This record gives sequence, C-alpha cells and structure tokens, in this order.
Amino acid sequence: MSTFDKRQEGFEKKFALDEEQKFKAEARRNKLLGLWAAEKLGKTGDDAVAYSKEVVAADFEEAGDTDVLRKVAADLASKGVSEADVRKKMDELVAVAVAQIKAGQ
Repeated sequence: MSTFDKRQEGFEKKFALDEEQKFKAEARRNKLLGLWAAEKLGKTGDDAVAYSKEVVAADFEEAGDTDVLRKVAADLASKGVSEADVRKKMDELVAVAVAQIKAGQ
C-alpha cells in the first residue's frame, strides 16, 4: 500500500467518523428539542419521552432538519411559540448535544 493509499484511507475513515458524530449530534439535539417542546406542551414523564421520540423520528421524513422544525413549530403554535423560537432553540441545543457526545453521555 502506497503512502497515497494510506492517506486516502485515513481521510475516508475520518470522514466516516465525522459523519457518524454529526448524525449522533443531530439525533441528540432532536431528543433534547423534543423534551423542551414536551415541557412547553405540559407533558411529563413517559409522555414527554414518547413525544421526544416522535421528534427524533420526524427527522427521517426528509433530508435536513426542516421536517423536525415544521413538526415542533406546528405542535407549539397553539402555545405562542414561533418557528423562529424553535429554530433558535435548535441552534442552542446542537451545541449542547455535541458537548454531551464528546463527554460520552
């Protein structure tokens, strides 16, 4: 195996690891967002956990996070929470999710 092949293999492994970390961070962010939204909706305990799982599952409907944003914003509209508020919370929670994953939580 040449040096070039080794470098290429190293880059491919790093890319795969980065993509895995990104996926985990987005799933964690969605779970945290679901728990935040559940609290706003007055859900607690098992109902809150179930709702957070619905939010995580919503992310598989289409590429990107628009599907999650749309679901949570629609669910919270009756509580006076705007789509911009949900987007802001998503942006805040992605940093929390990344930190939690790096910490091994």
